[in-house]
Amino acid sequence: MSNEKQLTIIEHIDELRKRLMVIVVFFVIALVGGFFIAKPLIHYLQYTEEAKSLTLNAFNVTDPILIYLKVIVIVSFILISPVLSYQLWSFVSPGLHETERKVTLSYIPFGFLLFLGGISFSYYILFPYIMKFTMALANELEITQTLGINEYFNFLIQITIPFGLIFQMPILTLFLTRLGILNPSILVKVRKYAFFVLFIIAAIITPPDLFSHLFVTVPLFLLYEISILISRMGYRKYLKAEQQRQIEEMNE
Repeated sequence: MSNEKQLTIIEHIDELRKRLMVIVVFFVIALVGGFFIAKPLIHYLQYTEEAKSLTLNAFNVTDPILIYLKVIVIVSFILISPVLSYQLWSFVSPGLHETERKVTLSYIPFGFLLFLGGISFSYYILFPYIMKFTMALANELEITQTLGINEYFNFLIQITIPFGLIFQMPILTLFLTRLGILNPSILVKVRKYAFFVLFIIAAIITPPDLFSHLFVTVPLFLLYEISILISRMGYRKYLKAEQQRQIEEMNE
C-alpha cells in the first residue's frame, strides 16, 4: 500500500514536471512573438485618446528597456493563458469522469474570452474615466503633470491585468464546483467577506471619489453574484454526475 502511494506521488510529480516543461516551451515561443508585438503595442498605447495629450518622459536611462521588457512578458503570458488553462485541466482531468472532462475542457476558451473582456472593460471604460478625473483634478489644483512613461505603463498594467483575472471568477467558480471543491452554500456563507475583499480591491485601483468607486465595485459584486448562480447550476450537475458514478461502481 505504501509503495503504491509512493508510486502515485512520484507519477504526479513527474506529470507536473512535464506540464511545467510544456508551459516553459510555449512561454519561450510567446516571448519571441511578444518581441514583435511589443513595439507597435507601446506606440498604440502612447497615442490613444487618453495619452496623446500627455508628454511621457523617461526619468531613468533604463526606463525604455524596462517598459519594453514588461510589455513583452505580459503579452507572452496573455498569449499562453489558454495553454496554462489547458495544462491545469490536463493535470486534474484523470480524476474526473469522462463527461466532466469534456465539460470542463470547454471552459478554457470561455475563460480566455472573459480574461480579454476584463482587460477591455478596464482599458476602454475604467481607464479613460480615471485619466479624465486625475487630469481635471490637476487642472483645478493648478498642478502641472509631468508623467514618467514607466509610471504611466505601471499604472495601466495595475488597472487592466487585475480586471482580467477578476473576470475569471465565474469560470473558476464553475470549474471548482464541478470538481466538488466548492458549492453554492460556501459562496453564500462567505459572501460578506468576499464583498469586503472586492470592496478593498476597488478602493485600491480607483480614484478617491464615490462615483468611480461604485463604478468598479458594482460590477465586481455582480460578478460574484453571477458566480453563485453559475455555481448552483454546476453543483446540480456535479451531484448528478456523482450519482451516476456510484451507480456505475455498484454495477461493476
